[in-house]
Formats: sequence, structure tokens, C-alpha cells
Amino acid sequence: MVNRLLGVLAATVIGAALAAVPAVAAAKPAAVDFSGTVKLSNCSGSVVRPAAASDNDYALVLSNGHCLESGMPSPGQVIVNKASSRTFSLLTPNGQSSLGTLRASKIVYGTMTTTDVSLYQLTSTYAQIRSQYGIKALDLQDTHPVAGTPIKVVSGYWKRIYSCNVDGFVHELHESDWVWKDSVRYTEPGCEIIGGTSGSPVVDANTGKVVAVNNTINEDGQECTLNNPCEVDASGNVKVLPNVGYAQETYYINTCVDPGNKINLNKAGCQLPKPSR
Repeated sequence: MVNRLLGVLAATVIGAALAAVPAVAAAKPAAVDFSGTVKLSNCSGSVVRPAAASDNDYALVLSNGHCLESGMPSPGQVIVNKASSRTFSLLTPNGQSSLGTLRASKIVYGTMTTTDVSLYQLTSTYAQIRSQYGIKALDLQDTHPVAGTPIKVVSGYWKRIYSCNVDGFVHELHESDWVWKDSVRYTEPGCEIIGGTSGSPVVDANTGKVVAVNNTINEDGQECTLNNPCEVDASGNVKVLPNVGYAQETYYINTCVDPGNKINLNKAGCQLPKPSR
């Protein structure tokens, strides 16, 4: 407010010369709502679009590996192209009701190794979803997230939006038998996530793009146990941050997408973990 008042006074003093100088508009933050988000039976998720996808490709739903209907994958396990008829409730932009039900044809990818992610291929294309429901998929950012970025964690399960910033990145996040790498840490307060928010898209509040997928929080202050992740640095030092939440980056999903929105783990540069041979 002070800066704007000073600007008005300066313009008055200097006169018409400054009036001829075109104003530079500040970047307008994205209006983040529930558009593109879905509710699963046990988690949250979102309809996402990799950078290489086209309108007529079958759409993808992003959630967590630990949200799979078959249960949590074992450490080292990677699931690819497994048939699925799972359904997802597509939310209205205000999150108060459902626009309709989307259905999966298969799990194209799922793991809790290095990351915690699941990707479902739907029976509908991006164009069909937009035509029928007026909803555009959320774009997957194709670059690493940046510390300090304002973010929104949009939970379709609870119909709630959490707001905080990217605090930083964790070398390794350990929870029970699972290890995740380069995890996003949330700032406090604002993103004290709860059960059911798992799989929520983490959206850059400036661009509206998905930068991560929400996955865990240290609930009880315990060290490296289930629901109590701990941070482990490159030297092996362990740190516990009670009530701090975390997410898994999603930019590198783009490195594995072929034309037709196909996940190709053998693609040059693909960074998603591969099944053990």
C-alpha cells in the first residue's frame, strides 16, 4: 500500500512526462482451485498432462504409489501396465460437488521406490474430458521445483486447499522400509496435511502447474517409522521434523513420455525407476 501511494505522489510531482511511460504489469498469480482434481476411494489425485501430450491422447490421473487399490508396493517394486477399472470423481472448480466419474483402463506406472507415484490411464481423452465437463487437465511442470515457490496442495478427497511454500529439498526421506529421494519439504505453517490428502497435486501458485505430488507428514515425532518420515542427508545424519509435510517431485515424469502419452521407461533420459530384472 505504501509503495502505491508513493508512486501516485511521484507522478503528481513529475507531471505528464511520466504519464506517457507505459506501465509494466506484474505477473498475475494463477487462480488455483479444484479444477482437474479428483477424489479416489482412499486418496486424492488429479488429471495431469505431460508436456508432450496432445488433446486426443488418453488422459492420465496422478496419485501416490501407496494409494494403489492393490496396496502399497514393496521396496524395489515397480508396477507397469496393469489392468485397472478404478473410478475417480472429477470435482467442480469450487470442489463442492462432482462433475462425473472418470474410469481407468490401466495403471501405467506405480512405485514407492525413490518416489511415491501412481499414474492411471483413463478411458477418456483430454479433449473428451474438456468437451464433456469443461475441465482442462493440470500441466506437469517439466523443470525442477524451486525453493521459496508458493504452492497449493489441493486435496480432492477432503475438498480442501493447503497453502505454503517449498521450504527445500531432502537428500533422502526414509519412512518404514521405503526411501524417497530429492523430496520436497513444505514450510510451516500452512501445509499440515492429513490422511486422505495423499496423492494431491502440489501446484505452483504462480503458474498453476503441478510441481509435485503430496505424500507424507511426520505425525508423531517418531524417527523413520510408518507415518513418521525422517530426513537423511548425504553423510547419513538423521533429522526428524514433527508435523512437517513432504511431497515427491513430478517434473521427471516428462522425461519418460513418448508420443501418444505412453510411458516408456527405456526412453533415453527417462528418470523414473525401472522394474528390477
